[in-house]
Amino acid sequence: MANTKSAIKRIRRISRQTTVNKSRKSKFKNAIKKMNSILEEKNKKEALSYLPKLNSELMKIAKTGIIKKENASRNISRITKKI
Repeated sequence: MANTKSAIKRIRRISRQTTVNKSRKSKFKNAIKKMNSILEEKNKKEALSYLPKLNSELMKIAKTGIIKKENASRNISRITKKI
């Protein structure tokens, strides 16, 4: 258990950050899943309209450090190639 006042504050801060990071990571996973489901339906028009939103979401999440920038770029590249 934390002994110092600063360590106790740090624990509170980390718990808040953890909830934010989890929500961002689930947002990332849901965006990828949604695009994959669109691609499975072979709906090219809908896929092309969702692509900029997906790109924006992934880059926002990469900017915060939840995933690496290369990871986001790789995902976008693969999805674009599928389309």
